[in-house]
Amino acid sequence: MVSRSSISLLDLVSGDMMNFCQTPRSLPRVMTVPGIIHDIDGDGSNDGDSDAALSNCHGKKIIVANFLPLHAERDLQSGKWFFSFDEDSLLLQMKDGLSSDTEVVYVGSLKVDVDAGEQEEVSQKLLEEFDCIPTFLPPDLQKNFYHGFCKHYLWPLFHYMLPMSPDIGNRFDRLLWQAYVSANKIFADKVMEVINPEDDYVWVHDYHLMITNQTGSYWTRIFWSHYICQNFACGIHLGRLESALNHPSSSIKVKEIQEQFRDKLLIVGVDDMDIFKGISLKLLAMEQLLQQNPELTGKLVMVQIINPARSSGKDILEANRETYLITQRINDTFGFPGYEPVVLIDQPISVYEKTAYYALAECVIVNAVRDGMNLIPYKYIVCRQGTEKMNQTLGVSSDSPHTSTLVVSEFIGCSPSLSGAIRVNPWDVEAVADALNVAITMPDLEKRLRHEKHYRYVSSHDVAYWAHSFMQDLERACKDHYSKRCWRIGFGLSFRILALSPSFRKLSNDHIVSAYKKTHRRAIFLDYDGTVVPQTSIVKTPSHEVISVLNSLCSDPKNTVFIVSGRGRDSLSEWFLNAMILV
Repeated sequence: MVSRSSISLLDLVSGDMMNFCQTPRSLPRVMTVPGIIHDIDGDGSNDGDSDAALSNCHGKKIIVANFLPLHAERDLQSGKWFFSFDEDSLLLQMKDGLSSDTEVVYVGSLKVDVDAGEQEEVSQKLLEEFDCIPTFLPPDLQKNFYHGFCKHYLWPLFHYMLPMSPDIGNRFDRLLWQAYVSANKIFADKVMEVINPEDDYVWVHDYHLMITNQTGSYWTRIFWSHYICQNFACGIHLGRLESALNHPSSSIKVKEIQEQFRDKLLIVGVDDMDIFKGISLKLLAMEQLLQQNPELTGKLVMVQIINPARSSGKDILEANRETYLITQRINDTFGFPGYEPVVLIDQPISVYEKTAYYALAECVIVNAVRDGMNLIPYKYIVCRQGTEKMNQTLGVSSDSPHTSTLVVSEFIGCSPSLSGAIRVNPWDVEAVADALNVAITMPDLEKRLRHEKHYRYVSSHDVAYWAHSFMQDLERACKDHYSKRCWRIGFGLSFRILALSPSFRKLSNDHIVSAYKKTHRRAIFLDYDGTVVPQTSIVKTPSHEVISVLNSLCSDPKNTVFIVSGRGRDSLSEWFLNAMILV
């Protein structure tokens, strides 16, 4: 790779680019924006390489996230710290998509505060035993970074909530932005301590670390359309979920739920307490469903599991209050002794309890008004597929057909992947109520066909597939990037690095003049704003010099000159009144 300083792009390259020696070397594994790249620039010697060949790189993978995939606990008597891997963490599960000999290093914060005097000892322990590098953020910085800038500004913005009302339109707090920048720099500095830029890849997770560097980055919060940016649909860990289904705690909970809701149809929802999850809209749809179908009273129950809120504020309190008010109204109107149409579980519950509810749910509804890669539908599908032990608990034979029905918002990231789900606009309460009615009255054959289609997709696009696909595209993007030559342009604040194809050549004046003289018919297209008149020009009318040049071109009968502009014909006709015939 070569570089050279130039003041401007026009002076970057001479007519014939220098013939630099292409010395074979390993590709530097620094970070680029990931994407699906079908054509890779290069000398063509490796065009036949498979994707597997791309993954034969022995550099380590550095996974950077807001929090490490660890549980941390301190013994109150001895004062010692004890750490263990969080087996439910997506960051840990994604290792299944990497080769067994791949070295993986995690960079992130702990979910507990560690005294400054203990940080060095804890860092050494985590690196040696868990391949984790902690970033210790001061408490004030952590608060302003996460609860301040991330949750107050970025979270609403990436869920299409613009600051256009008095409630969310507060003035921009530069202190929070500075905290965000400072935190990102701490993460970046930690990466630089362990990275080998010749061989390593860096994978940064989510919007908390947007400015860490130009890296391979994955966001679970999708705010752009999949028509604009390529989406990598995240998957789940089937083995982990099947182990939970086989756990005795799941079997015990299944029997408890069967006894509690005997002869009743279960609709289950699992959501964080958040203004974007649409919990109140879901409850309104349940209310509408019972109003329109009185025969369902006493037979249908919605179990809404509410995970703890990840942020705080009056909007969260208002959403929580609204949820309880609607629930109470529904139960007062349609309930009777021994029957509550809506059951709220507003407390943390174990994964075994959740899998039990999934296994027994006739329908799962995810009604978020805006969400990222929500994996609740995937978990539900796998739990309905069940295992041999769970089938025994449910009292069904192993060859019995499996069914599942899903009602999902069209505004969640996994919606395009679930073509057999009933998609709804969460704001249309009547449509959601109708969708719930369709889901619980759907013929068994149709339920089975939809379930089989979904399970084939979920089982083949698990977390390992996601991690492997992302890493392949990251490697491919890096290979494409480093087949290019990088050039330094400008000085000071105007300094830029430009990556160009090795075949790039400056268009020389001699070649233009030679080709111009040899042709018998010439079509010359000139863009008005930016070519005829500079973009920065205050005066938008063409100068006398421009008119003179155009007249010279038009005077040659071999030339046909076109002025291309989005401006009105009347304005252009007036400005070029003194010019010869233009098209």
